[in-house]
Amino acid sequence: MIKTKELFSLDHTLAGDYLAGFEYPWQALPGIKQLIIDLGKTLDPEEYTEISDNVWVHKGAKIFPSAYLGAPCIVGPETEVRHCAFVRGSALIGSNCVIGNSVELKNVIIFDNCEVPHYNYVGDSILGFHAHMGAGSITSNLKADKKNVYIHSEGDIETGMRKIGAMLGDYADIGCNSVLNPGAVIGCRTSVYPCSCVRGVIPADSIYKAQTEIAAREDR
Repeated sequence: MIKTKELFSLDHTLAGDYLAGFEYPWQALPGIKQLIIDLGKTLDPEEYTEISDNVWVHKGAKIFPSAYLGAPCIVGPETEVRHCAFVRGSALIGSNCVIGNSVELKNVIIFDNCEVPHYNYVGDSILGFHAHMGAGSITSNLKADKKNVYIHSEGDIETGMRKIGAMLGDYADIGCNSVLNPGAVIGCRTSVYPCSCVRGVIPADSIYKAQTEIAAREDR
């Protein structure tokens, strides 16, 4: 369950058509910057304001005074970007999202109804519909040895890329202060315990307690 169409409901992001062209979601990361620039030029000026070069904000979004929006960036309707959020650039943020205080984003696609509310770093990652990152949870996007990232599944998948954060399927829930190691893939509706260190692919409809203790959800 690591393919793009298995992880994400593609009708809940402006990037749906773009993502549909990739078998695996991490393959989409290098093109996010250009995608946002191209999408921005097609947005209805009655709905979106280009507040600076290549930064488009929906008129129904709320940007707090101390937040920083770097180019290129799109912020969707009813989304809040709260105090001291640092959007470094190449961030496509959907509708009804929360980008919280002191959150840093870089080269990401954030699906609709996604919450990244407190002290999170999300880089080179894709967060699915209704995904949630608990306070202090982060995506680690670069290995200590600076070598290419592999996706650790039943067989390792060579990505050819040095920077990959995490792929969070729809409704994935990451516990507070957890670290998602480079190339982590969290299946749809899976919950990760607080203070976890996650590596590899975690199946859908699971509860991650430790790397060797992953249980099936009993409420599914």
